[in-house]
Amino acid sequence: MELIGVILGLVVKSVIFVIGMFLLAAYLTLVERKFAGHIQQRPGPLHVGFHGLLQPIADALKVITKEDLVPDFVDKLLFYMASLLAFVPAIMILAVIPFGEKITLFGYELKPYITDLNVGLILALALGSISIYGVIFAGWASNSKYPMIGGLRKAAVLIGYEVALGFALVGPIMMAGSFSLREIVEAQQGFFGAFIWYQPIAFIVFLFAILAETGRTPFDVQEAEAELVSGYNTEYSGMKFGLFPLAEWYIATFVLSAIAVILFFGGWNGPHIFGPFSSYIWFLLKLGIVFMFLLWVHWTLPRYRVDQITELAWKVMLPLTFINIFLTAFIVVIKG
Repeated sequence: MELIGVILGLVVKSVIFVIGMFLLAAYLTLVERKFAGHIQQRPGPLHVGFHGLLQPIADALKVITKEDLVPDFVDKLLFYMASLLAFVPAIMILAVIPFGEKITLFGYELKPYITDLNVGLILALALGSISIYGVIFAGWASNSKYPMIGGLRKAAVLIGYEVALGFALVGPIMMAGSFSLREIVEAQQGFFGAFIWYQPIAFIVFLFAILAETGRTPFDVQEAEAELVSGYNTEYSGMKFGLFPLAEWYIATFVLSAIAVILFFGGWNGPHIFGPFSSYIWFLLKLGIVFMFLLWVHWTLPRYRVDQITELAWKVMLPLTFINIFLTAFIVVIKG
């Protein structure tokens, strides 16, 4: 019976997290469109609901009810799998992300995560790297030149920045002495305990990697509408098309921003001025700042060429991570 209770608890948590992420991703589209509108001196969505508040629901209904066309000569198995491979891993990473401290309400202990693994960060990286297969499969299975080129471009960018991202995480891991995201947060006590003060190089590389991984400007060469129509998802329509930007632009950006907060900004650490919910509020405030900064970069900078992007990954970002690892190792040895 105890095992059944544990399983039911995990199922309920998983359902809540998945439904919550769908709703969150839907309304993050509204946040971005409003934010982009103000940056570009235009109002953004206004007419569906009060000040456009129901616009995400209208968009979701449009995508769900839109006719789902499948070209005749696609590889149907890979064609259908691609959108799922882009979407599901991004959702699964949520299983290991802690959003705050454990609290007790009405006699029940609430844990703001599905599971706490001692290799949580490695699992998050592994799941994140699976999304590259969705991009490659989408380009290959479409049996069209433009999606194929877009898929190869995206794969080249992802591979380069996945490597840089992985090495950028070595510094915070060495300082915390753990792969557990919860323990990494606990290692950053106090304002000056946050790793951002000791790992600025790693943070800058990680920030660039987030923009590249999520296909945001200036790293959105997989799309490049003037050259590739819509990139690797050109032949997709309906909800299968909608899953790609939902996973890449919103859920993945949200998840990677949460990991950045955990690794560099002390996670939920902060003054307990909001009562028992202080940890959650601090985490969400930090997460919101990182997320909005990424949107600001996206709607401000021009698009780079694909050769510039790959050169930046291999010739600049990767060497910087090696330098950061050696400096961190030296500091850890000296302190030890």
